[in-house]
Amino acid sequence: DIRVARIFNTYGPRMARNDGRVVSNFIVQALEGKDVTLYGDGSQTRSFCFVSDLVNGLYALMNAEGITGPVNLGNPQEYTMREIAEKIIAQTGSQSRITRHRLPTDDPKQRKPDISCAKKVLQWNPEVVLEEGLTRTIAYFKGL
Repeated sequence: DIRVARIFNTYGPRMARNDGRVVSNFIVQALEGKDVTLYGDGSQTRSFCFVSDLVNGLYALMNAEGITGPVNLGNPQEYTMREIAEKIIAQTGSQSRITRHRLPTDDPKQRKPDISCAKKVLQWNPEVVLEEGLTRTIAYFKGL
C-alpha cells in the first residue's frame, strides 16, 4: 500500500536552531535580542501546523484504507508574516525590532493547504492553536 502526504509548514519543539524555517528563525532572533528579519512588507501569509497535529494526520493516513491520491496535511489558518513576528516577539518578551528586507522574487504571496480531503477521508483536523504551539516551541528553544 502506498500513501502520499503533502506536508505543509510544520513547527514545534526539536526544530534545529539553524534550519532556515521562519518560526525557528524568528524565535532564535527574538531570544537573542537580535532584529527579527521580515522580508517584504510582511503581508504574505503562511499557515503553520504544530508537529503533534501533523503526526496525528500522518498516523491517520497510514491507517486509512482505499486512499489513492495525495492528502494535504497542514493547518489552513493563515497569518501574515508580520503577525507571526509580532506574536513571537511578544511571547518571548524580547526587545527585538522587526527589520524589513527585500522580498525574494520567488516568494509566494500565500501558502494555505486545502485539507478538505483529510477532514473527509481521515476525519482529521489540526487542534493546536498557533499561540499554544508557539509557547511550547519557545519553551524548547529557551531550554537549549
